[in-house]
Amino acid sequence: MAMDAERRQAELIGQFSAQAAALSSAPQLAALVLEATSHPALFAFSELLTLPALSKLVGTQYASSLDALRLFAYGTLKDYKSNSGSLPALLPDQIRKLKQLSVLTLAESTKILPYDQLMQELDVSNVRELEDFLINECMYSGIVRGKLDQLRRCFEVQFAAGRDLTPEQLNNMIDTLSDWLGTSDSLLHQIQEKIKWADTMSEVNKKHQKEFEDRVEEAKKSIKLNNLSRQTLTYGGMTTFSLNLEE
Repeated sequence: MAMDAERRQAELIGQFSAQAAALSSAPQLAALVLEATSHPALFAFSELLTLPALSKLVGTQYASSLDALRLFAYGTLKDYKSNSGSLPALLPDQIRKLKQLSVLTLAESTKILPYDQLMQELDVSNVRELEDFLINECMYSGIVRGKLDQLRRCFEVQFAAGRDLTPEQLNNMIDTLSDWLGTSDSLLHQIQEKIKWADTMSEVNKKHQKEFEDRVEEAKKSIKLNNLSRQTLTYGGMTTFSLNLEE
């Protein structure tokens, strides 16, 4: 199911990217941003932000469309309310989308979301409205899975789709992965050294084992010859004497 959702996201991003490449005017590109941010199945926008075609919005009266796209890529409803003066007015479909994205943002930091916090973040006035939103707009859409706990007044998140990474988050992730790679390389080197040491010790042990076995064989031969030298020879049952073969 998650793979289907990711595939659908990739298809939509591809479609909007192709449309943007074919547009030349700022009004058309602004309309495309509006369509993308209103689409009920699209929840990732950072790739659209990198499209060269959208640079045509810079310095025009539609430049705020880029800010709106950034809001949908990284922001929340609370961010919109704090900066509504510099952003275009949002349509109901966009408001709903921004609320959904806000839930995803909250789920990134904790898996137990209190109703009071959710109602404040989503600008919802009562529990019934909140639960309807979580069920119909979040769980049915597949972006989150969880349990509504009415007794504890919280939403227990079991799964939440990931949001776009901000440039800062991406840099931090790259740094973390680089540190992990360095640690892995160091650990691999240590393991290789230990394997080399173990191989060397194995060869030494084999050599010692061979030397020990050779000494055992020499001892066996010596004992055999010593016993043979002490055998008593009897000729016709008359005379016995010891024959020392070593002399």
